[in-house]
Amino acid sequence: MAAAGVLLDQDQFSCPICLDLLKDPVTIPCGHSYCMGCIKGCWDQDDHTGVYSCPQCRQTFTPRPVLGRNTMLAEVVEKLKTELQAAPPAHCYAGPGDVACDVCTGRKRKAVKSCLVCLASYCETHLQPHYQSPAFKKHKLVKATGHLQEKICSHHDKPLEVYCRTDQQCICYLCLMDEHKGHDTVSAAAERTEKQKQLGETQEKFQQRIQEREKELQDLRQAVQSLTRSAQTTMKNSNRIFTELIRSIERRRSEVKELIRDQEKAAVSRAEGLLERLEQEIAELRRRDAELEQLSHTEDHIHFLQSCQSVCAPPGPGDLPSITVNPHLSFEAVRKSVSQLKERLEDFCKEELAKISQSVGVHVVELRTREYFLQYSCRLTLDPNTAHRNLRLSEGNRESPDHIHSDPLRWVLA
Repeated sequence: MAAAGVLLDQDQFSCPICLDLLKDPVTIPCGHSYCMGCIKGCWDQDDHTGVYSCPQCRQTFTPRPVLGRNTMLAEVVEKLKTELQAAPPAHCYAGPGDVACDVCTGRKRKAVKSCLVCLASYCETHLQPHYQSPAFKKHKLVKATGHLQEKICSHHDKPLEVYCRTDQQCICYLCLMDEHKGHDTVSAAAERTEKQKQLGETQEKFQQRIQEREKELQDLRQAVQSLTRSAQTTMKNSNRIFTELIRSIERRRSEVKELIRDQEKAAVSRAEGLLERLEQEIAELRRRDAELEQLSHTEDHIHFLQSCQSVCAPPGPGDLPSITVNPHLSFEAVRKSVSQLKERLEDFCKEELAKISQSVGVHVVELRTREYFLQYSCRLTLDPNTAHRNLRLSEGNRESPDHIHSDPLRWVLA
């Protein structure tokens, strides 16, 4: 029975209550089948009602039906059990990526061996004739593999068992008599041993290179982490310093502002004092001028003569000296000083920022390739008349900025 059929039959002959294959199968009046123990246990729970029903179709029966073993169904179930036990497990069948047996029909099993003479692959069952029959005694069995044609000589249809070192290819024994006659040849096994040594050496180099690269990777990661931490710390310090600088400038601005206000108050206070005294002097002069005007119009000669001497006295110099007012009074000098301070500060900041930009240019790694060294190379010659000149030219005009002249790679053949 095919595997798909086995699965289908197993579902058809399973008990709806326990979901396993039927045990002591019985068929109730409605036609459905159950295990004897399962349907009895189900109906025992309904004894108090006296009404019994089918767990699937719910048809009721009164009184309780008498259960009898279904002999025919029991025989079918036993046969099904036997076939299921004889059927191979699912993991024995070939799946994607497996080599399938070339003899199996239907669903193919996994191949365990391939025959280089038969050019076929066999499962455990179909491989037995190669072990049991003398006819297959000289056949060469290998681990199950696909693409068997690739292991057969395309000219002679013989297994590829010899390696031609001259032509770097696998050949059969008949090829030794033909186009590979006289070539350096060895058995495939011997060449495999030699290549295995080379493979081991190459593998050691790869592992060494991996270790070196892993070390470089670790160092580079640590450098990146260190660089990140340094950048964060520097950024915090820079923010703090710039904040302090801004505060310092703010303080200086407040000081200049306060200085200007103090000077303004002092100058205005002095000017206001002078204004008041000037106004008083002007008022006194106007009063005396009014008296003179009044005296000049009086008709009393005696009064005029008596008052003229005191009133006609010329005005004295007064308490205030002569005042000369500058019409262009301003704080222009202060403004110029502040402007110059701003320009000098900006120039200073530009110079310092340029230095900061150069110092921030951090290179975590420096990659030097063959092309890097070739730019400092010179062509060497065996001519004693010119060799010393080339050497001096290279040392004098092609000096590496990194001073690598002591490095063996300093003299790379151009």
